[in-house]
Amino acid sequence: QVRPVESGGGLVQPGGSLTLTCRDSRGTDVMNAMGWYRQAPGKQRELVAAITTGMSTHYADSVKGRFTISRDNAKNTVYLQMNSLKPEDTAVYYCNTEIEFATMTPRDYWGRGTQVTVSS
Repeated sequence: QVRPVESGGGLVQPGGSLTLTCRDSRGTDVMNAMGWYRQAPGKQRELVAAITTGMSTHYADSVKGRFTISRDNAKNTVYLQMNSLKPEDTAVYYCNTEIEFATMTPRDYWGRGTQVTVSS
């Protein structure tokens, strides 16, 4: 099965920045909301941010003002610009390109994830 492919994770110091990229390569236009979830060790997967084709956005309270989600509909690609990173942002970040925006319900179409570690 073709999955979305994430890239851009890594190790960064507190206060630093990273940009995550996810591309849906199924070859058809992505008409659903696209977004990012994260899962820290011992915790449930949680929504970080989502964006519709019309560029409406939704953010978790914990990242508002620090993270920015964007998408390029022509490239079926979604981005997550993460600034002012904190140790509590450490997690595996997963992309999903089949989100029902009205309910924030993701379908079972996940990337493999990319590790983000915020540590000095």
